[in-house]
Amino acid sequence: MNKLFVVVMLFGFAFAKAQLQQPSPSDSLMLRSIYDQNLTKSKSYEWLDHLSNQIGGRLSGSPQAQLAVEYTYKELLKIADTAWLQPVQVPKWTRGTPEIAYIESTDGSRLKVNVCALGGSIATPELGLRAPVIEVQGIDDLKSLGSQVKGKIVFYNRPMEPTKIQTFEAYGGCVDQRYSGAMEASKLGAVGVIVRSMNLRMDDLPHTGSMSYGNLPLEQYIPAAAISTNDAQKLHLELQKNKNTEFYLQQNCQNLGETTSYNVIAQINGSKFSDEIILVGGHLDSWDLGDGSHDDGAGVVQSMQVLQTMRNLNYQPQRTIRVVLFMNEENGLRGARAYASQVKELNQRHIFALESDAGGFTPRGFSFDASKSQMRQVVSWRPLFKPYLIHYFELGGSGADVGPLKGNGTILAGLRPDSQRYFDHHHAANDTFDAVNKRELELGAASMTSLIYLFDKYGNPEAKLD
Repeated sequence: MNKLFVVVMLFGFAFAKAQLQQPSPSDSLMLRSIYDQNLTKSKSYEWLDHLSNQIGGRLSGSPQAQLAVEYTYKELLKIADTAWLQPVQVPKWTRGTPEIAYIESTDGSRLKVNVCALGGSIATPELGLRAPVIEVQGIDDLKSLGSQVKGKIVFYNRPMEPTKIQTFEAYGGCVDQRYSGAMEASKLGAVGVIVRSMNLRMDDLPHTGSMSYGNLPLEQYIPAAAISTNDAQKLHLELQKNKNTEFYLQQNCQNLGETTSYNVIAQINGSKFSDEIILVGGHLDSWDLGDGSHDDGAGVVQSMQVLQTMRNLNYQPQRTIRVVLFMNEENGLRGARAYASQVKELNQRHIFALESDAGGFTPRGFSFDASKSQMRQVVSWRPLFKPYLIHYFELGGSGADVGPLKGNGTILAGLRPDSQRYFDHHHAANDTFDAVNKRELELGAASMTSLIYLFDKYGNPEAKLD
């Protein structure tokens, strides 16, 4: 019995070792080549310059979004084996003329403040909206006030939590007031909503973002706008001095139904396992206040650069490497859902999907949606990234656009750059090309290409047909 036990144990250890494929010395050399290429011959910064400065903000359904589709498709045709457009129906919302807002005291004095309509909001009446303000610290606080809310503009003033080192956790902790705040306030009879911008610093820049009225009937829709963090503090102080302070808001945004846009897709075909797909992508749409350089122009051009780097190195992947530039991440995820639906319809096998949608700052590593055994394989590659100061390999999510591909053993991942400055720019007028550092952008693209190379070489035995 003891001998049999030993044999079984030895077999088990051997099997586990075989399953966990260790990187070879050639992998280190390959990563060095990938980083060298990206830091000397990358086109990512040039592509981002065009997207940002020649096209600009790319709201779903806008002329600029269409120009971005055409530009990236043309560029991908130069480096891919094949490229195509996938039609997607997307919502079309327009901001209109710049918003006007001010705080009005009982003595008649007015203090102008910086606001912007939230994406999807309705307009105010033509002459604007004036009403008393009631301040709350979130949706739960709102609900506790009941009838006190009727006829008022609700001011959501819960800030992002500064003690959260992972700034996306801070964002997640208060973004519900932006997304659902108008819907919940309307149920209690509010006439409008002002939301503190999702920003960790104090500045004069309001941050837009998507909001929803849920299942409310159209007649219960109320205007919703973001207010800058500096002006949120001013409004808070005014309300402390005088609870009867009023707020004036004028915005003329419109919801114009739906229109056709496109996911942009391109690939280098696999030489050995062409039916196994490795996806890399970002979202092509952006908000309109800036030019969308960090969110998500950076992810778009980094994903394109993966193919460009492989071409520069004359690397022929074993598996099909596919770039997907998703449309409508910001206000609907229509592109992601359409892509995942087609994957299922065609029974395509995606073994790995990587998304870059956290800005073009210095890369720190990756987060993964994977099984424990899959993570053991991934973590075994961490020493290869150490020379490039990439250290973060953790379970903990991937990205919104690759999320619908979850299941059937597919590993999902997200590039994780340093996020401390990301929300200074996120959805704001300063999300512009000058805020992106060329070297940081290129290091991110190199890190993504390196991870995709390793998945191409070693595969994912747990992945099944989608």
